Amino acid sequence: MSDQVRLNETNDIYSYEEQLYDSGDRVICGIDEAGRGPLAGPVVVASCILPPFLRIKGLNDSKKLTAKKREELYKIIIKEAIEYKIVFVSVEEVDELNIYQATKKGMLKSVEELSTKPDHVLIDAMPLNELEMKHTSIIHGDARCASIAAASIIAKVTRDQYMEKMDLKYPNYGFKKHKGYGTKMHIEALEKYGPCKIHRKTYYPVSKYFSKQLSLFDDENE
Repeated sequence: MSDQVRLNETNDIYSYEEQLYDSGDRVICGIDEAGRGPLAGPVVVASCILPPFLRIKGLNDSKKLTAKKREELYKIIIKEAIEYKIVFVSVEEVDELNIYQATKKGMLKSVEELSTKPDHVLIDAMPLNELEMKHTSIIHGDARCASIAAASIIAKVTRDQYMEKMDLKYPNYGFKKHKGYGTKMHIEALEKYGPCKIHRKTYYPVSKYFSKQLSLFDDENE
């Protein structure tokens, strides 16, 4: 288990990193995910290492930004970042492990696959005691910590782009609009068509349709 550092809270989104810079750490990695709540599609995890003391105007929690602003910041972040890593956690892993464990697995993998070893890892909410380096879990970290906010934008934009591609493959569900979340439009499509192969079969209300849909797939393959 790694040492954890208690960081003081302020209203400045860059304050956590700057406290760590003052203590001698230079390589700070933020981790966040997108897609824990949707009924369909993967969870996408991103880790991001920003250059020390870099300030990106408008950086914030991806959920508080418009799609256009997220896209603009995404381009800046991936250009300026020392390194970032994106991990897709499949629907199958979510169903097999449960969403908490699947997300945790993705977060750990996103750090392990970095070629740049962080001095300190900042994580949005989830404890990652398995990490063999200093780390801090921050509640609502995507709105309070620059590195986590950057990771949240990478994860959100990447997942949205993926779900737009899935909309072309499965046009009946409106994935381009709701990105797999349980909107009225999505629920109505589920009721009409049943689930497709990227729905999470352990999530309600998908679970109540899934057995019926599997039998339809079997019939089509006979």
